[in-house]
Amino acid sequence: MNHYEAVFILNPVLSETQIKETVQKYEDFLVSNGAKMISKEDWGLKKLAYPIQNKKSGFYHLFEFQVAGEVITPLELEFRRDERFMRYLTVKLDKHAVAWAERRRAKLKQKA
Repeated sequence: MNHYEAVFILNPVLSETQIKETVQKYEDFLVSNGAKMISKEDWGLKKLAYPIQNKKSGFYHLFEFQVAGEVITPLELEFRRDERFMRYLTVKLDKHAVAWAERRRAKLKQKA
């Protein structure tokens, strides 16, 4: 199984419920296509480095998941079709990145 991380920025004009529905929709999409969710993080509203679609901020989210089949192409196609997404990035993690992600999650648990 390959290990992936997907970071995406949602439009800042969305309400709290719209954001939760959108995140849940794509989590369900991944799980229904055989992915195992490792971690899901809400980084909140952040200021952008440069304006995107005349917006200066956006809601950041991170999904970390494992999947065996070809699900990245359909996932990114759905991201492109959905107008609520401003930007997205999906990265395949190697063993070093997986170890770093585990240390980062452990550090976040210690803070909480």
